[in-house]
Amino acid sequence: MLFVCVLTAVSQAQTSADDTATSPSDPDNLAKDYFSQIMGVAASATANTKLYQFIYEWIGTPYRLGGKTKKGVDCSQFAYEVYENVFNTTLGHNSRNIYTQVDPIKKDQLKPGDLVFFKIRSRSITHVGVYIGDDKFAHASSSRGVMISNLNDAYWKRYYYNGGRMLAATKEQEEEKGDQPAIH
Repeated sequence: MLFVCVLTAVSQAQTSADDTATSPSDPDNLAKDYFSQIMGVAASATANTKLYQFIYEWIGTPYRLGGKTKKGVDCSQFAYEVYENVFNTTLGHNSRNIYTQVDPIKKDQLKPGDLVFFKIRSRSITHVGVYIGDDKFAHASSSRGVMISNLNDAYWKRYYYNGGRMLAATKEQEEEKGDQPAIH
């Protein structure tokens, strides 16, 4: 695993030989720094290293409509795999169905792990991705496979529909804060 080798090399390079009282660098912080660099998001946005590692392992997977494996995957199945493996949550099997499972949120409220939805040359939702921070999202592009794109790119800006947070996650956050449910 390239990731483990990189973490080991970075850890060894950052461990000070002069200061024996200092413990080795925290692997979670190293992973955050690594994913921050390769995915182009701020280190502060990479709190969920499991999310970034999972996405990293899928980058470059070819697009295949109806595909469910690393041999080929479509956008909704990629989102499904992320949620199943990172958040232990089951999503629907197409972007429109997935949208019915989320609490719609504004673009400026997106947090890593939220979903982003697009209406590409259609009146209905046709594409879904997973937000990773700093206006970037991971998705299975029909032309380039699993990749990271920027919401501010002209193409994505044109077709962006809405963000969404899983209803269960929204409920948990409200309970933690003691807030009343949001009214939309």
